[in-house]
Amino acid sequence: VQLQASGGGLVQAGGSPRLSCVASGRTFSGYSMGWFRQAPGKEREFVAVTTWDGSTYYVDSVKGRFTISRDNAKSTWYLQMNSLKPEDTAVYCCALDPLSFRLRRGGADYWGQGTQVTVSS
Repeated sequence: VQLQASGGGLVQAGGSPRLSCVASGRTFSGYSMGWFRQAPGKEREFVAVTTWDGSTYYVDSVKGRFTISRDNAKSTWYLQMNSLKPEDTAVYCCALDPLSFRLRRGGADYWGQGTQVTVSS
């Protein structure tokens, strides 16, 4: 199983990049898909998750600014980030798990590599 994240880079504050994660290697029917981030010197943090039926959950700090979505047919999920702030600077990684609550608690069966998002002020 491989998870490939993309879409990071250097962004100005207020910018709106979109991250993508593509999963391959098996079918993921019923899986929840999530995003995490880790800022320098900090622990990894749950950001957002979308369940198989499209329910979504977010960490409070990104509510109203980030939107997670998915395309089950393509085994792909996205993180649309709006109104970025310098404190959003982190390595963002994607993850998969059958249980959304496990993702929300920081666990996952499958992890992707990270993509760096740097927000300049």
